[in-house]
Amino acid sequence: MDDDSYRHLIATSAASLLAIALVMAITCSLAMRWRKHSIVDVVWGLGFAVVAIVCFVSSSFVTDADDTRRTVIVAMTVLWGLRLATHIGIRNRGSEDDPRYRALFRGGEPRLGKAISTVYLPQGVIMWFVSLPVQVAVLHQRGLGVIGVIGIAVWAIGLTFEAVGDLQLTRFRADPANKGQVMDGGLWRYTRHPNYFGDACVWWGIFLVAAEHWPGVLTILSPAVMTYLTRGEDRQGAARALDAAVEARLRRVRRPHERVRAVAAAPQLSRRSAPDR
Repeated sequence: MDDDSYRHLIATSAASLLAIALVMAITCSLAMRWRKHSIVDVVWGLGFAVVAIVCFVSSSFVTDADDTRRTVIVAMTVLWGLRLATHIGIRNRGSEDDPRYRALFRGGEPRLGKAISTVYLPQGVIMWFVSLPVQVAVLHQRGLGVIGVIGIAVWAIGLTFEAVGDLQLTRFRADPANKGQVMDGGLWRYTRHPNYFGDACVWWGIFLVAAEHWPGVLTILSPAVMTYLTRGEDRQGAARALDAAVEARLRRVRRPHERVRAVAAAPQLSRRSAPDR
């Protein structure tokens, strides 16, 4: 990238930040009015889609940006964001506010400043940081190569895991006979959270598309942050206790490295939780 391209990158990044600020401001306003802060979970995916579109529009003023890469990276982000937002929106439709937010605000309605500093500002900053590969990739001047194609493949695997895992869990929860049970069929038989695994793969795939040319490789912390966030959700779920029958069934869905460790050291099985997503 030349000096002119770096100026375009700064402009694109600034436009993305402004778009996120606007999205979060609208979301916070609606959440305060409706007293339902869990709508930010729906906006999480939509926000990334908005950022991708803003990046696409901004990069259209760069005459030497590769159109194929621009289109591919934006499509990857928008498809992921819209699918996630649709899934969470349907799941939360007609429900009360998420208990996590009630606990965060100690059961009451927070003041505007508290809501912004606790929920909307952190999520906005994280959204901007995680989307850095998209902001960079739309300005690359060279076409897709082997690394970019690998990135698309990793993204496709991740999106499949995430979508199929969410669908399987939705169907499982819809069956009254499964109340109090743990999902251990389909993809859930092989990993405790295929949706979180898929989410991480999606963003590592997007990173690879950006990292194929300089300075995309510098955005490596973006998918790392997303991976850390999904592992955090996993740990929160694992902290909840289960009864003995559910605990016994979870022996079959431990991660591969846990199985190896169990064979080597025969540790006592810790309590785990049902998938929370």
